[in-house]
Parts: sequence; structure tokens; C-alpha cells
Amino acid sequence: MKRLLKNRKAYVGASLLAVMMALGGAQLYLQEAVAQGKQAPRFEVDPYWPKPMPNNWVLGQAIGVSVDERDHVWIVHRGSDPGALDNTELAFPPARNGLRVGECCNPAPAVLEFDPAGNVANAWGGPSKTGEYEWPASNHSIVVDHKGFVWIGGNGPGDAQILKFTRDGKFVAQYGKADARKDASSPADKPAFKADSTDMNNFGRVAKIMIDPKANEGYVADGYLNHRVAVIDLDTGKIKRMWGAYGKPPTDEVLPPYDPAAPVAQQFRNPVHCAMLSNDGFVYVCDRPNDRVQIFKSDGAFVKEIFVAKDTLADGSVWDIDFSKDPEQKYLYIADGVNEHVRVFDRQSMEELYNFGYGGRQPGMFLGVHSIATDSKGNIYTTETYTGKRLQKFVNKGVGAVTTVNAAMPWPTQ
Repeated sequence: MKRLLKNRKAYVGASLLAVMMALGGAQLYLQEAVAQGKQAPRFEVDPYWPKPMPNNWVLGQAIGVSVDERDHVWIVHRGSDPGALDNTELAFPPARNGLRVGECCNPAPAVLEFDPAGNVANAWGGPSKTGEYEWPASNHSIVVDHKGFVWIGGNGPGDAQILKFTRDGKFVAQYGKADARKDASSPADKPAFKADSTDMNNFGRVAKIMIDPKANEGYVADGYLNHRVAVIDLDTGKIKRMWGAYGKPPTDEVLPPYDPAAPVAQQFRNPVHCAMLSNDGFVYVCDRPNDRVQIFKSDGAFVKEIFVAKDTLADGSVWDIDFSKDPEQKYLYIADGVNEHVRVFDRQSMEELYNFGYGGRQPGMFLGVHSIATDSKGNIYTTETYTGKRLQKFVNKGVGAVTTVNAAMPWPTQ
């Protein structure tokens, strides 16, 4: 018994020493980071933005965000999607037995435009009453281009289309056809859909669209069914070029679940969640479940890749990307919806400088931080999916010394 107690004490002592050493190592790393005088943009959440919405409106899963040239913030969400997979996506559960259960709440229209002060400036969207377009079964992305057109994609099972509207919600064009990838041999009550990452006419559950005004092109993260980046002409919607991981021709290979210890995947996993073009012509692709960013030239030539929180499983760590607003776009921001951070990188070195936010419901925290966008002043806007169902603003407080590396809380200091 004495020997057992002695061994237990030795084991506990060794464990405590290991913990202290680990903590000490982390502290030394932090001190080193601070001592190096690293600089990065600092942010504070604005708990009063946006302002309360009219008409008792509430959000469902807030699934896309874009900022136009007037610094108006646009979001698309799943307020009352007819194709919602379950009630957790929606702004408010459907009425019980066809009867409204109380005064709360009214799902907001699918597309919401906020002015810089946080007021709702416009709202529209949803299935066409005349059948002139096919609204996505599951909203997923929104972007406003340099001509003022609003582009919307979807990641519902049959969403093979992209829609184009005016700012006021007038339909302009549809590229691709809903259910185009439907497997004709599947039963009608349980339809299946086939990927085709070489299809030049339809898409495969689009995750995001990025606009290049100089070339009049759109970079499509295509996405949840297909395994590619597709570049389209913004006037015709025609696909001009495409590529898969490492700049290879895309394939529809179904890969096993991600394993950080396994050899690096040679193709994108679903979903390819973003494809963002920088001012100097590089395309940053969110290979979300592979925990990596792959960087390409605009013609699809592979440049390099970096891994982010490589041990992250489930939905992965790289959800969305945007850049700082200085001309050089010195900093790159990554929304990480599993670890619930916004990660701040030095874009030249692709070194993570620090991250802010962690899981929770209070302002500055995240639950499924899904999309990210910046305005002309360098402020960051985020949307949250799952049960987060929220739009938040993080005010740019200027570049300053990095004082903490992991999960800084961006609460206002005054």
C-alpha cells in the first residue's frame, strides 16, 4: 500500500510538472510573440449594431455576407426556406397544427440590406411567384458586384443554379438549372444527385461567389457537390475556366473522412467553401474540411498551401476569407466556425498573428461563425449559422501590438 501511494504521488507530481511545463511553454510563446513586437489590426465588437429590425423580424441561419461600395452590408439567411432540412435552420419554427402559437416571431425576408448605421435599408427575396427563376432550396451565399447586381447561390441538394438580381430584388438572370444534377434512377421520394465537376452549364451546390471587377469575372466556390473553383463571365454566366486542388483538373472522387494523420488529400473535399481573389491576383481557396487554404494564380496555377488548426475535425477550420482594406491587403482574416474564432494572418508570410472570439452567445462570441466581409474602413462583419443566427460588426481600432495570441475577447474597452 505504501508503495502504491508513493507511486501515485510520483505520478501526480509528474503530471503536475508536465502541466506546469506546458503552461510555461505557452507563456514563453506568448512572451516571445509580444517581445517580437508583432503588429496586427485590433477589433472591438459593436454590441449596438445592427439596430433592432422592424416588423418583429428575426433571422434564421445567417449564411452569407457582402459589403458594397457604399458600405451597405448585405446578408442572406434561411428565414423560411421551403427547402430547409429541419427547423433549426429557420428563424422561427413553423406554426403548430397550422396555427400560430404566439406573437413572436416573423421570419425576415431572405435578403437584408443594412446601411452603415445598422438600419434595415431594404429587404426582399424568396421563391418566384411567377416561376421566372428557381430560388435555392437552401440559401448559402450573397455578393454585390461593381455594377450593383446581387448574386445568390445555394447549397440545397438540387441547387445547381446561380441567381442575379438588381439591388431592389428585380430578377436579372439565372445560370444553371435546379435539379440538373439529379440522378434519374433515384426514387422520387428520395432523390439523389450526382456531382459533375466538368459540367460547363450547371453548378454543384455553390458555396460562395467572389467578384473581379477588372476582368468582369466571378470566382465560384463550387462547392458542396462538385469539387472545383469555376470562373464565370459576369455578363453571360458562362464558365471560362476551372480547377481542383493543386491546380489539377477537378474530379468527383469521394474521399474518406478527414484524418490529420493521413497523407494530404490530392483533391478538395466537400465543401469547397470560398475562392477569394486578392488585389495582387492570388486566389485563396477555403478547402474547409481539409483544414487548409490553397493559394493559386488567377489562371489556376498552384502556388502553395497552409494548414490551419490541422487537428480540427467535423466541419473543419477554414470557412471563409477576406482581406484588410489597405491597398496591399497586408492582413488576411479567416472565419473558423468549429473553433469559433476569427483568425488574423500576415498575408505575405501566411503566419497567424492572433485570433479573437470564442464560443458563446454574448456579443463578440460565436456559434458557427460562417461568413466574413470587410468594409472600406476595415471593419469586419460576420454571420453565424447553426443556432448562432446572427450578424455582428467588429470595429477596426487600428494596428497595434499583438498582446495575446489565442482567443482574445474583442469587448469594447470603454
